[in-house]
Amino acid sequence: MGKRVRISNDSLNSYGTRVLTAGMDVEQYMRNPVLLYMHKRGSVIGYVKDIRIENDEVTGELVFDEVTELSKRCKRQFEFGSLKMVSAGLDIIEMSEDSEYLVVGQTSPTIVKSKLFEVSVVDIGANDDALVLKKDGKQITLGRDGECPLPILNTNPIKQEQMEQKKLALQLGLPETATEAEITAKLGELHAAQEENVRLKKEKDELTLASITTLVDTAISEKRISADKREEFVNLGKEIGAEKLSSIFSAMSPHVKLSTVLGHQGTGKVEDPGKYAKLSEVPADKLLELRKEQPDEYRRLYRAEYGMECEI
Repeated sequence: MGKRVRISNDSLNSYGTRVLTAGMDVEQYMRNPVLLYMHKRGSVIGYVKDIRIENDEVTGELVFDEVTELSKRCKRQFEFGSLKMVSAGLDIIEMSEDSEYLVVGQTSPTIVKSKLFEVSVVDIGANDDALVLKKDGKQITLGRDGECPLPILNTNPIKQEQMEQKKLALQLGLPETATEAEITAKLGELHAAQEENVRLKKEKDELTLASITTLVDTAISEKRISADKREEFVNLGKEIGAEKLSSIFSAMSPHVKLSTVLGHQGTGKVEDPGKYAKLSEVPADKLLELRKEQPDEYRRLYRAEYGMECEI
């Protein structure tokens, strides 16, 4: 059994074009499936059998006739692996620059309709999908040293702009047929929404800060904390939020006894925080000190006071 080889597929070749398998006519070739060497007329070395078109590619099995020394040599080299490429000879029937047929990196129009006229064993091709094409009676050899006179894709500014417009429309969630006015309107909506989000966030931050400042100033006026602690409690509110800060102030007594504020021996320090059962029992002036220096004790008292964990 011969080796099955790929004759052609839809992939992009090194000359920036591609041949659509769906548009390839192989009927005429199958009547005389000649196998050549290096696309040279008169260098017949066998034929191709069991030609199949499936999964967007054309494949077949090579049969070397071994009538000539060239055929025998090619067979041995193909079996050994020093020759392993085949190349399709195609007549171009129709080409297209339509975007639905183009892929990234393509520089020449897509060959949407073609006719297979020969298959060759080749030594070095342009790539693994090397081809020989004919257009307007002129052969186009897509091999290592071949020239490709295929036209370059129309890249005039208008067409490029149209392609970019289609891409932008799809990125915006619009159909690719969207007009410039529709795209502009959508961009305007998104820009307005972004500005509104920024405005709302700024407004929310300002309201939150105002609420925290009001809570702190109220606590000062009610003698729950001293005025020199204002900035510390404002910053605390920014960290934990106005709701938790309000809960802390609510638990503070507006009338703090001097002995409680000073602590034992008049040291002004929380010498034995373990003696408190809940957060509201801690002197107002010692609350921040306790939170910073003894966070575990602060969490315990907070949990005892509110029945929930405190994040510091």
